[in-house]
Amino acid sequence: MAKEKSVTAIPRHVAIIMDGNGRWAKKHHLPRLSGHEAGRKSVKRVVQAAIDHGVRYLTLYAFSVENWQRPREEVQGLMGLLRGVIREELSEMSKEGIRLRTIGRRQDLPEAVREELESAIEKTKGHTKLDLILALSYGSRVEITEAMQGMAREVKAGKLDPDQIREETVAEHLYTHGIPDPDLLIRTSGEMRISNFMLWQISYAEIVVTPVLWPDFGEEDFAKALADYAARDRRFGGI
Repeated sequence: MAKEKSVTAIPRHVAIIMDGNGRWAKKHHLPRLSGHEAGRKSVKRVVQAAIDHGVRYLTLYAFSVENWQRPREEVQGLMGLLRGVIREELSEMSKEGIRLRTIGRRQDLPEAVREELESAIEKTKGHTKLDLILALSYGSRVEITEAMQGMAREVKAGKLDPDQIREETVAEHLYTHGIPDPDLLIRTSGEMRISNFMLWQISYAEIVVTPVLWPDFGEEDFAKALADYAARDRRFGGI
């Protein structure tokens, strides 16, 4: 009989593609923004679950570079929701020891949202229980392109020898420099795609796809994903 695997292994870094807000709203005959507002509650539940389980880094795919193409009313609603959440949850983040960080093109965000973010990032930078990383105006292809441009400028300036470029060199030029790669990627809503999210960083991440829509995703769903991760044999290309 095969020996039962331990389910005590906890991923250091969990990344989540939070999908299904729009479908949840449609299912409940509500406007799309109501789905995003419901998704906010799931964020709070999952952040607490990550802390309870000892996850050290949690990255949430909150707004992609492609999302700017959505209707203006929805984008404005999302930006307002983001600003309100940061303002309202700042004291709780400080109480729980959460450090807020972002990856992506922060310069694309409206000034008021950017200022709220930067203030919260500064006020929480000393916290060490959980790094909560919001991917905002994020796209992995843009990230990699900008990394290549940065290295090209350094080569042109004589600061970087192209023959000395290694994987670590590329990683140092990504938005995520200084952050460990995700061990586990969770996607909600059942869609079987990566959606231009952390393409470099998830090379060896375990992937869990759940049919649960993001606003319905809670502590039990998060725990199930962790148990699935713990039961897997991570070989990183080896035997």
